[in-house]
Amino acid sequence: MSEAEILFETRGKAGIVTLNRPKALNAVTRTMVGDLHARLVEWANDPAIATVVIKAAGEKAFSAGGDIRQLHDWGKAKNPAMRDFYREEYRLNTFIKRYPKPYVALVDGIVMGGGVGVSVHGSHRAGGARLMFAMPETGIGLFPDVGGTYFLPRLPHRIGTWLALTGARLGQADAHWCGLTTHSAPAERFAEIEDALAEGGAPDAALSAFAVQPEGATLPNLAPTIERCFAGDTVEAIVAALDAGGGEWAAKQAAIIRTKSPTSLKIALRQMQDGAKADFEACMKIEFRIVSRVIEGHEFFEGVRAVIIDKDNAPDWRPATLAEVSDADIEAYFAPLPDELDLTGIDHM
Repeated sequence: MSEAEILFETRGKAGIVTLNRPKALNAVTRTMVGDLHARLVEWANDPAIATVVIKAAGEKAFSAGGDIRQLHDWGKAKNPAMRDFYREEYRLNTFIKRYPKPYVALVDGIVMGGGVGVSVHGSHRAGGARLMFAMPETGIGLFPDVGGTYFLPRLPHRIGTWLALTGARLGQADAHWCGLTTHSAPAERFAEIEDALAEGGAPDAALSAFAVQPEGATLPNLAPTIERCFAGDTVEAIVAALDAGGGEWAAKQAAIIRTKSPTSLKIALRQMQDGAKADFEACMKIEFRIVSRVIEGHEFFEGVRAVIIDKDNAPDWRPATLAEVSDADIEAYFAPLPDELDLTGIDHM
């Protein structure tokens, strides 16, 4: 296979994208973001292309997220490339959300962070049996971005708030049940779906022809507990509700939350609250405000050190407790920027 990080192919009436860094779990780089955006603009304006399909090389991951180590190194060096990456990524996410043609993501294996950003906003999302969806950012001092401010609070039963705070993982059946995917299909049949789309088949019909009803969803039983425990206006209230929940599952969620960055947790909950009332573009601007402050702080770099570089899984969060993170601290992350995210011109490059 080609050494290119991202591959593009025109087959019949389909434009096909392949994320092509399988050894790096298809982590999304700045080059991939730029190349994908440019090609999507080209295909949007090409009457011969009816549908865009995005898939990934390898069996382990659709995409495990952004290239976190590269972002860490840019940030440590105060390289403006780090902020530029997020600006370009968020513009791409917005273009995918607005895309004028069907955009079909064929997703199997790990899909996290940046991988979510290039799939979940598409019109059609098919999840394979190995799907493992997560937004684990609070564990590395970051926050659930790439549009998480918009799509997470729109999941039912406060499932989005639970995912944002805990980084919980969902498999094929649960991702389908809560609406993160529109269809479930065996990954072994993704090539047949591509063929049907290339032949000009309508995405709904092409996907439905190979769709399965996945079994084993846990969310139907958990949803009432999630809705009750994650209804609090503060992270402290949510943890208290979990502690009082009495069950093993609730106690485990509380324990997980206590390992995350207190600052990231409070940012994430505020995202869920503000994002529920905002349109997609406003949500992306909120995320750019947050990330512009995060890259100047301590938590992200410490989280990446602990989880990815040293792998000691013992981050030194500062502040170390929820009580020490004030409302004013969080407000500062959400304040307007001198140079807000510009979402004009995303449909031409």
